[in-house]
Amino acid sequence: MSAQADSSGHDWLVVIDAQAIFADPQTSQWGSPMWAQTVPRIRAAIERYGDRVVFTRFVADPSPQGSWVTYYETWPFAQVPDGDPLYAIVPELAALADVAPVVTVPTFGKWPALVEIVGATPRLTLAGVSTDCCVLSTALAAADAGATVRVASDLCAGSTPENHARALAAMELYGPQITIA
Repeated sequence: MSAQADSSGHDWLVVIDAQAIFADPQTSQWGSPMWAQTVPRIRAAIERYGDRVVFTRFVADPSPQGSWVTYYETWPFAQVPDGDPLYAIVPELAALADVAPVVTVPTFGKWPALVEIVGATPRLTLAGVSTDCCVLSTALAAADAGATVRVASDLCAGSTPENHARALAAMELYGPQITIA
């Protein structure tokens, strides 16, 4: 079931990390095999939500600290500047992202940076990639802070179909603060 904007127009669609680095397993070790089938549905949802869409972007921290040091030692290909084509919004959604707010942070979870745009206790519908990393991290933090979160399962792409299902199952445990649609 595709997520629909609520009739009052008070919920936000958050398109998480729709970037080249996550879009194609041939381009990046982080590419989702599910992305190609997901992106047309995200595009349709963006059109339904109109001006209540926000995009997020993951970028490497140029000076990682703590566990991020080991993370980038494990994934050195991702330690590129923000302007690198790997971190660009995918071409299929780039024009839509040009007219929406875009939150760019060097963390999996995007919640703290989203608050300025969506408010402290919004209703959110999450879409994007990867279900088992940045979507999960954003959903849990947002719900913990009091947001009402809906994860649109058919608008999300996991690192694998199995990890996608596992992440959805984990988030479903947080009902009613997080629901899976």
